[in-house]
Amino acid sequence: MSATITSLPTTWAALEAALRERRPLRVCYHGKERLICPHALGWKSGRAMLLAYQSGGHTTAGALDPDPRKRWRCLVVEEIAEVLPADPASSWQSADNYDRRRPFPAIDEIAVAIT
Repeated sequence: MSATITSLPTTWAALEAALRERRPLRVCYHGKERLICPHALGWKSGRAMLLAYQSGGHTTAGALDPDPRKRWRCLVVEEIAEVLPADPASSWQSADNYDRRRPFPAIDEIAVAIT
């Protein structure tokens, strides 16, 4: 982790655990409940960032895009208001355009990612 990072956001541990275990989560982000599958956590200009695949819930723009390749979300970790377990029937999801070598170009420093 970068020397400029002094502490982890409160939601980091739950996001990292779900990412490592490939478990979907329900999160509240910008007032919308979303069903997400975390794929990468890291830092951009000192801010904690999450790359997630959104498989359900609401978006700021309205309906969830029917194209699975357009369901990637870049979330500022500090702006995630709530992290809850997903319904046990929810399955881990991803899309075929996930780049395992460089999962999230907007992250300067990747801390953990699905490989």
